[in-house]
Amino acid sequence: MAIKTYKPTTPSRRYMTNLDSSDITAKASVRSLLKKLPAHAGRNSNGRITSRHRQAGAKKLYRIIDFKRNKFNVEGTVATIEYDPYRNCRICLVKYTDGDRRYVLQPKGLKVGDKIISAEAGLDIKTGNAMKLKSIPVGTLVHNIELNPGQGGKFARSAGGYAQIMGRDGKYVSLRMPSSEMRYILGECLATIGTVGNEDFANIVIGKAGRSRHLGKRPQTRGSAMNPIDHPHGGGEGKTNSGRHPVSPWGMPTKGYKTRKKKASDRLIITKRKK
Repeated sequence: MAIKTYKPTTPSRRYMTNLDSSDITAKASVRSLLKKLPAHAGRNSNGRITSRHRQAGAKKLYRIIDFKRNKFNVEGTVATIEYDPYRNCRICLVKYTDGDRRYVLQPKGLKVGDKIISAEAGLDIKTGNAMKLKSIPVGTLVHNIELNPGQGGKFARSAGGYAQIMGRDGKYVSLRMPSSEMRYILGECLATIGTVGNEDFANIVIGKAGRSRHLGKRPQTRGSAMNPIDHPHGGGEGKTNSGRHPVSPWGMPTKGYKTRKKKASDRLIITKRKK
């Protein structure tokens, strides 16, 4: 997929880039797989802002994605490849032989007309097929990986994402995650073979503030540009580093400070992503 550039008709157009949409074959047409999500704009149930710098953004419909891939031993055919405004990869509409239709993430190389299938074991190692991790050979690249059996894919779902199966240890399978973290996951968990498509998404240049607003992102003011009453970095004559390590508006360290709480699943981490 190619990166598309524009004629510099305005200063912001000069650097703006986008993805070529020639791979998209159809617009969303299955109404049962579309859903309107309310725009919270970073507010909780009490109406208070808990996630700053958010807004509603452009209107869009959510596509219901089949992350579980639990339709076993029923072959499906890729009918369309579509754009999804809620994620950075493409999605495929799959028509199964029993008449059911579902959306799945598009793996790299999967095209209209290709056949895919899910099963617990015994499938060909073919892009788009889904199997339990214990049945997939060591060294295979996988995506849409479950953390708990039957929960649905949680890992490696963004554009260009994948994990690699590194080995087996009893009922666990060791994977190298997209963050380079090595961890164990139960062999009973499902994963889809291949890497997520649309890997050129990372090369897009937004180019102007308006595109960020459409994505639901509001402007963010630097703390060093504020007054001391508004931010710990504020105040002073001229530009200054405020004489302290970087902190949030509430004084919490923001660079290198560990905020992750201990979880039961930490025992399954072999090597952390941060050395």
